[in-house]
Amino acid sequence: MAATTLTGSLTSDPKGRSLDLRPVTPTIGAEVHGVDLRAPLVPETVDALQHALAEWKVLFFRDQHVTQQQQIDFGRAFGALTTGHPVQKAADGDPEIFAVDTRRAKALFGHGQPRDPFAPPRRTLTGWHTDITFVANPAKASVLRGVVVPPYGGDTLWTNLVAAYEDLSVPVKNFLDGLQAVHQWHGYDGETRDDRDEGAGPPSAVHPLVRVVPETGEKALFVNPVFTRYVVGLSDRESDALLHLLFDQIERPHFTVRFRWRPDSIAFWDNRTTAHLGPVDLSVAEYDRRVERVTIAGDVPVGPDGFTSQPLVGDLFV
Repeated sequence: MAATTLTGSLTSDPKGRSLDLRPVTPTIGAEVHGVDLRAPLVPETVDALQHALAEWKVLFFRDQHVTQQQQIDFGRAFGALTTGHPVQKAADGDPEIFAVDTRRAKALFGHGQPRDPFAPPRRTLTGWHTDITFVANPAKASVLRGVVVPPYGGDTLWTNLVAAYEDLSVPVKNFLDGLQAVHQWHGYDGETRDDRDEGAGPPSAVHPLVRVVPETGEKALFVNPVFTRYVVGLSDRESDALLHLLFDQIERPHFTVRFRWRPDSIAFWDNRTTAHLGPVDLSVAEYDRRVERVTIAGDVPVGPDGFTSQPLVGDLFV
């Protein structure tokens, strides 16, 4: 771990670059101060932010009065961007922006409207997840900007999947290192992209249960309750029991950080080593919330045993 001064701000990488970083917890999350994201980033700052992201998994920026284009430019400094989402429609305007807006969700799911008492439960998008793991090359990283922020509520949580893996016993880690699981799109029934072939079935992919981060060699649990369906080769009882154990592991509070949004706040996270939990309170709140995301294209995960993720239904995400 990089050295941090006792005053809690300056963190340097091995090459001597420095940022004003203020860790939020000992395990995950750091605030970045003194960087203006409206201006193009110099290579030294990009390198320092990449190092900080590898260490802290999610970085937080406050009071960044950026436009959509400046948010896109920031994301592009760290790699090629994908379209907004492989299934859902992007925000109006730039196809690289994906918006999560409570006003749209309430309209789609009829929150506040009378319902048939015997109707099936409403679908919900809330749950711990790593973005778009139902494709064979999930996002490398994401940049999320607060656009409409409620005065209270609407927080997001992240969990450190490397720390969650390292906390397991050696026999369990050895067992997991050779397993794979199928991840599948959850069947959200809102609007989908115009080029989406609905007859193909939900996009899905098979991934290692543990993935190795190329830059650091770290091992991270690669499961999440929203998209991971079953472990390959196990019986249904065995798969359910193992996934229940792992879902419980990644949700343990001491691997997590909670972020309270303010207008013009930005969260930048490594999608390979984290899962996150969107707001669980907005469906009962009177306030609206809109956040906008850009996604940095990812590589194909590789497990400790050399297994490489494979698409089952659908194409690579570009």
